[in-house]
Amino acid sequence: MRRFSQLLVLLLVAAVFAVFLAWPIWQVLVVGFRGFPGPEGQRGPFTLDYVLAVFQDRGLRAGLANSAIIAVCTTLVAMVISVPLAMLSVRFAFPGKGLVSGMLLVPLILPPFVGAIGMRQIIGPNGALTALVQHLGLVSPGTPVVWFGSARIVGIILVEALSLYPILFLNVSAALANLDPAMEQAAANLGATKWTIFRKITLPLMRPGLFAGGTIVLIWSFTELGTPLMFDYSRVTPVQIFQRITQVSGNPTPYALTVVMLVTSILLYVVGKLVLGRNLGAAVTKASTQAAPRPLGLGLGLLALLPFLLVIGAALLPHIGVILTSVSKVGAWYQSVLPRGFTPDHFGHALTHDLTLPSVANSVRYAVASTAIDIGLGLMIAWLIVRSPLPGWLRAVVDSVAMLPLAVPGLVLAFGFLAVSVQLQTWIGGSKPFLVKYNIDPERVRKLVDVAENPTLLLIVAYAMRRLPYVVRSAVAGLQQTPADLELAARNLGASGWLTLRRVTVPLIAANLLAGGLLAFAFAMLEVSDSILLAQKAEFWPITKAIYELFYKIGDGRYLASALGVWAMVLLTLTILSANSLLGKRMGAIFRV
Repeated sequence: MRRFSQLLVLLLVAAVFAVFLAWPIWQVLVVGFRGFPGPEGQRGPFTLDYVLAVFQDRGLRAGLANSAIIAVCTTLVAMVISVPLAMLSVRFAFPGKGLVSGMLLVPLILPPFVGAIGMRQIIGPNGALTALVQHLGLVSPGTPVVWFGSARIVGIILVEALSLYPILFLNVSAALANLDPAMEQAAANLGATKWTIFRKITLPLMRPGLFAGGTIVLIWSFTELGTPLMFDYSRVTPVQIFQRITQVSGNPTPYALTVVMLVTSILLYVVGKLVLGRNLGAAVTKASTQAAPRPLGLGLGLLALLPFLLVIGAALLPHIGVILTSVSKVGAWYQSVLPRGFTPDHFGHALTHDLTLPSVANSVRYAVASTAIDIGLGLMIAWLIVRSPLPGWLRAVVDSVAMLPLAVPGLVLAFGFLAVSVQLQTWIGGSKPFLVKYNIDPERVRKLVDVAENPTLLLIVAYAMRRLPYVVRSAVAGLQQTPADLELAARNLGASGWLTLRRVTVPLIAANLLAGGLLAFAFAMLEVSDSILLAQKAEFWPITKAIYELFYKIGDGRYLASALGVWAMVLLTLTILSANSLLGKRMGAIFRV
């Protein structure tokens, strides 16, 4: 009976990933290579014409190149920021270390595209930084300063790097904490310099952390849609796909472009694995003892504190810009270092506006439903990985598949669900006699799966799949640290598997499930790609779509968008602090492929 239950759970998990991950990706590939089905459901033959059309378009080629440049540069900048700070944090003890290490995670509480609102207000041609240099007499009064010239791509890279470096910092810190100090000490005793030790010993051993965090940053920044939109920079692939969304019903070119983006993401992943992921077998050895942080004196301690303060200051600029915009009177922050007038009214309006209030309710509804799915499914997957007697290779496959949503671009999944919606409507249209026979209204079924009519179902599923890895990783960590003796004792006393799970296992790992669920909920509330693409009617807009639309609204739109962004910051702050208090040093495992 127990083997039957294990097989049933395994088949259920496989079915979920086949339907809600593999099928959407497959639909993108099918449309990209065969076009849309005809009136009777038939498709054209396999062809490379649509994909070749992407490469024949000079603008689309430039978009791919710019997206790759943004991804690589963002990852490199994030590494330059994260690696030195992680080494200082793990290796040394100095005044204020606990405070600044916690503040390094602050960028996680603001989606990059919301931070772009604040950065535009600060570094825009007539923003705060321009007003400051004019006040200092470095620039003539009233002269706009285009800080990056025509290279808005630099601003995008900075915003994304300052938003995503905590993911790398968490992974690199965890990797450094697990290094065996005896290996570095042995190299030092043999006369190796500090640079040689770092290059030959430390860097190869922390490569798994670099690869785990770098992969997420690379793919995230390559497919980031919101930040380029906020910078009005359309020469990147995600924005070009978004701008062609009106052609989805009849033109497969956006899908072909999405296929190219998916393949490019895979290539970037492979290159990252070749550069950072090779020889991981030697790098995963965990130290039996960890080196204690070396205390620094006051002078050296303050010197070690300085880079933390500089990074935190730079990382907080988008947050400061959003907060100041949210409390500024309409038109009061223009060509001045600080707003010339303040008001708290935007916060109230952000929660009572006829556009924002429904969006908050929608996001809560979508996020709660998707989180409930994640907790139930994540618990089953974690049990298969840690507790089931499945062969080791099969458990490794389950673990890898569960992490796939972190490596698959959100934009690809969003377009996949659009294609699934079209496919389902085609099937429903051809099954009307069957549905009518069993007293099922075909029109009601069609509206349920039609994104243009009601995206609720697909949004919930998309949110759940995108954030499932957080719950799986958290539940796996809980099960690995919980002895199985109590569960075995309950089974020996005659308790069923379900009773044991409900009365023993779940209470023991409740903190881990809660932590993973909180992260899944928070990031689902602020999901960008799925929200902007799938929610087309205003009555179904989630928070992120409302922020995007408000930003371009004349009058107080930008201020309401900023106030809504601040409310989002508060939400993410509370959830991440709660998750961090429950997971502690295991927080980095949440952001690992």
